[in-house]
Amino acid sequence: MQKAVAYVRVSTAKQGKSGLGMDAQLAAIRHFAQAEGFSVVEVFTEVETGKGSDALAKRPQLRNALDKAKVMQCPVIVAKLDRLSRDVAFIAGLMVERVPFIVAELGKDADPFMLHIWAAMAEKERRMISERTKAALAAAKARGVILGGNRGGPAPDHAKGTAAIQAKAAAFKGQVGPIIADLHAKGLSLRAIATELMDMGIKTSRGSEKWTAAAVKRCLAPDQSAASA
Repeated sequence: MQKAVAYVRVSTAKQGKSGLGMDAQLAAIRHFAQAEGFSVVEVFTEVETGKGSDALAKRPQLRNALDKAKVMQCPVIVAKLDRLSRDVAFIAGLMVERVPFIVAELGKDADPFMLHIWAAMAEKERRMISERTKAALAAAKARGVILGGNRGGPAPDHAKGTAAIQAKAAAFKGQVGPIIADLHAKGLSLRAIATELMDMGIKTSRGSEKWTAAAVKRCLAPDQSAASA
């Protein structure tokens, strides 16, 4: 069997402590390795978003995985390309390391050129989602819809009761719901969607920067929520 090292990454400390996300990635890597004749000799785990031009410096475990693979002259296996990065420049920088990467979901025959193409597509898709979100929120603001909770000013009139609250929630869901539905249709879990929304800087209906799986679920249609449960 050919030896390989595995690299798994989650974006939040909560995911890292719970093991959610990491377990699924490692299971996918081990399943792929067994099917393709690889023996995973060491697993490197990371809890880091790793954004920016110095992203590799923020990921000591990825650095360790690269160094280990160089010594052993073996590939690094990841479950999905976005566990490395969605940034084309970052992917290109990794290729300079001259360590072969294998993305389990793409198969072992995906060469560096193909990885660049997939990364470019993912980066473009992410940018388009972000642009659609900003445009939708700007349109809502132009119509007078207040998103992100109370931003100051007069205290809300509680006498209006739940009707006003429900109307505000419906307006927020109408703007953010399609973005969430789009991510859900691409196969992302509720937790993964929550991470995406935080990465894009979208706040919840209450103005919080932290999304939870439950908050994401409330923005999905009933049939979609049931499928994700």
